[in-house]
This record gives sequence, C-alpha cells and structure tokens, in this order.
Amino acid sequence: MSMIRDLRAAVRPSFRKNARGYRPYDSAYDPGRDTSASTAVVDCGVYRDGRRVPSETCRTPHEAMLTVRTEGGFAWIGLYEPTEEEFAGIAAEFGLHPLAVEDAVHAHQRPKLEPYDDTLFTVFKTIHYVDHDRLTENSEVVETGEVMCFTGRDFVITVRHGAKGSLRNLRHRLEDDPEHLAHGPSAVLHAIADHVVDGYLAVADSVQDDIDEVEIDVFSEPAKGQKGGQDAQRIYQLKREVLEFKRAVAPLLRPMQMLSERPMRLVEPAIQKYFRDVADHLVRVHEQVVGFDELLNSILQANLAQATVAQNEDMRKITSWAAIIAVPTAVCGVYGMNFQYMPELHWKYGYPLVLGAIVAICLAIHRTLKKNGWL
Repeated sequence: MSMIRDLRAAVRPSFRKNARGYRPYDSAYDPGRDTSASTAVVDCGVYRDGRRVPSETCRTPHEAMLTVRTEGGFAWIGLYEPTEEEFAGIAAEFGLHPLAVEDAVHAHQRPKLEPYDDTLFTVFKTIHYVDHDRLTENSEVVETGEVMCFTGRDFVITVRHGAKGSLRNLRHRLEDDPEHLAHGPSAVLHAIADHVVDGYLAVADSVQDDIDEVEIDVFSEPAKGQKGGQDAQRIYQLKREVLEFKRAVAPLLRPMQMLSERPMRLVEPAIQKYFRDVADHLVRVHEQVVGFDELLNSILQANLAQATVAQNEDMRKITSWAAIIAVPTAVCGVYGMNFQYMPELHWKYGYPLVLGAIVAICLAIHRTLKKNGWL
C-alpha cells in the first residue's frame, strides 16, 4: 500500500490553497532532484559563524538546505523576478506559505510585514533617482522596484523585482562583516531594510535639488504665457513623482516600528536594536517627503497666482488702451454723421482744433493711467 501511495504522490499534482481557491502548486516535487535550480536564482550561499562556506557544496537552494540541515548555519537565496514555475520548487523546499509566494511572484505589493508560522514575509519598495540634465514636464524623477524577503530560522530568501536595486554589493559588505552576519537571518533582514532606507535618504536629497530648481525658476522669472504653463506642468510632474516616493515610504513605517519594538521569535534581540536606527531614518525621510508635497503645493499655488497676476496686468493694459482709443472714436463718430448744421463744420480752423483736442484728451488719459500703474 505504501508503494501505491508513493506512486500516486509522484503522478498527482499537489494542491494548496491560495487567495483565489485551489490550484496546482508544485508538480511532483522530489527532494532528490534539482527542481529548485532556476534561472531566477542570482546567488545562493550558506553562512556559518558569519562566513560563507565553499560554494561547491551549495550550488543550488536544495543543496544549500541540505548543507544547513547537516552542518548548521543558514542559507541565503537571491532570486530575480521568478515565475511561478521557477519558484514552485523553492517554495516547497522551504515550506513557504502560498499567499506569500503569490505576492512575491506577482509583485506590485505595498510595503508590509506578515508573519506566516515560522517565516516572516517582508515587502520593501526600492526607490532610485533617475538622472536628468534639467527637469521637464516629461521627466521621470524616481524609479520604483520591490524587494521581498522571506526570513526563517535557518534561511533568507530575497526576491527582487525591477531593473535597479541589486543586492550583490550588500551581500559582499555583509560577508566582509562576519561579526554582524553571525547573528543569522535577522541580520540579513536588517541589512536589507537599512540598505533600502539609505536609498530613500539619497533620493530625498536629489529630489530636494529638483524642487529647489523649480522654486528658483518660478520665483525668479515672471509667469507669462507659455512659460507659466510649462512651469505648472513641471511642478505637477514632480508632485506625481513625490507621491510615488511617498507610497513607498509611508506604509513601511508600521513594519519598521514592529521590527524595532515588538519582540519576535525570528529577530534576535541584539539585531532588534539596529532596527530602531532604521526606523528613525525612515521617520526622517517620511517627514521630508511630506514636506516636499506641501512645498510643491505652495509652489504650484504661487505659480498659478503669478499667472493670474500676469493676466490681470494684460487686461489692465488692454483696458487702458481701449479707453484712450475711445476718445478719437467717439469724436470721429460724431463728426461722421451726415447733418448740415454741425458745430464748427464750416469754420476754417475747425479740423485742426478737433485733432488737437483729441490728442490733448488722449495724452491726459494716458498720463493718468500711467500714474496709477495701469500702463
């Protein structure tokens, strides 16, 4: 009977429940074969006492876990945009929850921290500044990506989405600090959080420069015609980019507070102290981003006010010249009527007298309007 059950298990797909119901999760997973090897795996290593063991013994996630279970330490698996098929074997190998796996594969998640049995699932949104010579109404200021982190007792699995945000340099820095890495998977989780938040700080400084540039342009040059419209478009584009930045920073406040204050089985107390520093930096970035949003609102309102003032100035000038032109128009209109008995109609000096009166009245009106600031 046991042989029949084993045969059925080998040919029948395993079903697990996700948010949409039941679906085939992993087809005939066999720990003896290398289903966990995937083109999505960018790095795979086992660390013991803070140092990486020789890579020949842990070239795949399956080999890495065998090494961990027999010799101790923890495994760190790095993935880049895996598909469901590529992630299925790894998820079965490490016992990851289907809901978390679905979020990691499909991405586009809010920053969050979710405990699943003996695993912590953390989502970070990475922000990268897009260099540009000058900010325009079509400039892309920030580019977003995602880093998902599965943290267990003896493993860390990072799933990265987006062209930027490689963790290779971070891994090398941690390998150069074995004392910190010896604290285990929670040390890697802290390093990733610190790396992401440090990226926020750098992007905030660059966005501040863009805002300063727009502010100088708005207040140093009059908002006239097309120039004012272009300024408004640039401000609005920058405001949208800041909003994208805010969506990455604000939801992460609660997870960082939980990691820094609430005791967790998978986070060592010695590492939890380091999360407080990350949370403090994140609060500072959040305050900066909120300030950026409010400042851009003020700049946009000032730009619109300048445009309104410029339009009022134009209307005042048009009205002033219309008032001046109304004088000769009225006089000429009167003398253009076909009546025989008009005042001074047959007088020799009537024509130059009327012209002189028109000029005198127009000059008087012009002087009065200019004195009052209308011209």
